[in-house]
Amino acid sequence: MTFLLAVRGGTYVRVADGGWDDPLDGSHAKATGGRWNSPGSYDVVYLNADRPTARLNVARLLAGHPYGPEDLDDTETFVLIATDVPQGEYADVVTDAGCTASGLPTTYPVDAAGHRISHDVCQPVGQAVHDHGLPGVACRSAALVASVDNEELAFFPSDGRRLTEQARWGFGDWYWSD
Repeated sequence: MTFLLAVRGGTYVRVADGGWDDPLDGSHAKATGGRWNSPGSYDVVYLNADRPTARLNVARLLAGHPYGPEDLDDTETFVLIATDVPQGEYADVVTDAGCTASGLPTTYPVDAAGHRISHDVCQPVGQAVHDHGLPGVACRSAALVASVDNEELAFFPSDGRRLTEQARWGFGDWYWSD
């Protein structure tokens, strides 16, 4: 598998549970798996390029629940963590050409019929990216109503690449503001 590369780096944000000891630790994703890694494979920290994308991911997390963000207690729910991602060349699953090179359709994160592409389709791509030694995957957001402007980053912490918390906002301080 070949990849197109996208230079990424700088400030990214992570939606996290306020009770997590280390919200930038990728071991939970290693244990349970995610879009770009199979359970038991390798650490991944899933990040959002900006607050609008983070809000879309909160909507994804709350989908199917009988309550929405307006019903959440600002002090007992999602926090937003800012981190500084090292600049580097990440696998491109943002552009049409990058999707095609990765073996995904240009319609990613949905297929030609409009169905969401499942994790089991993306996980082999993530494994190949990891095996190539790339620091992660820059991708279009797979949140429920995301547009091509909403971008995420699957960051692979390894070989001394570790993220640190730069800032933290409580739910009421980030979700409802710009």
